[in-house]
Amino acid sequence: MRNPRNDTLGSPKTESGASPQTGSERRCVLTGETSSRDDLVRLAISPEHDDGSCDVLPDALAKAPGRGAWIGVSRSELADAVESGRLKGALSRAFKTGALNIPDDLPCRVQDALEKALLDRLGLEMRSGRLILGSDRIANEARMGAVAALYHANDAKEDGCRKLDQAWRVGLDEEGSGKHGERLPLDREALSVALGRENVVHLALADTRSAQRIAIPLGRLQTFLGAAPAAVDT
Repeated sequence: MRNPRNDTLGSPKTESGASPQTGSERRCVLTGETSSRDDLVRLAISPEHDDGSCDVLPDALAKAPGRGAWIGVSRSELADAVESGRLKGALSRAFKTGALNIPDDLPCRVQDALEKALLDRLGLEMRSGRLILGSDRIANEARMGAVAALYHANDAKEDGCRKLDQAWRVGLDEEGSGKHGERLPLDREALSVALGRENVVHLALADTRSAQRIAIPLGRLQTFLGAAPAAVDT
């Protein structure tokens, strides 16, 4: 790899890894706009091939070694940047090399990586006992005020969503507020396969910290798909 240090392009860093001006903020190499790193997607480069070139790959968890570049654009905007060569120009300047292989299907790879990061996080929350599955169990927990966050698969039926939303509002003593669970950018099949359960349509989390951990990969995926991330209570 050309740059062995785990540096981030766009913002100078202190030895602790935080930018002295912006803390955890990063700059999108395509738009020049600065945002929280939790809202952006990191791109990393592979080790060098024999010809000296490197592959550009998505780093959904922002943990890959080496230098990275950050993007804060939607899938369609990234596809346009790949097709026009604008992404290669921006990354060539950022990585200070033109020997970059950018796959034509990079937007698809980024989406797949972001979906996997979200599903993996949900799996971790399930194994820790904080993920609640099953409509009846969610409804019971929600009415007792024991649900911090509520989610629905994107192909969930409206009637089932409304019933759980209502139970959630009752438990939170927020009837009439219109508060409702969040539609995930994933269908029941993807959720069921990832969690190893049948027909996962609705999910809930028992505590706010779990919701905050889910909010990062979910927000990145929503931004990339062109949907505004939902706010998370603190």
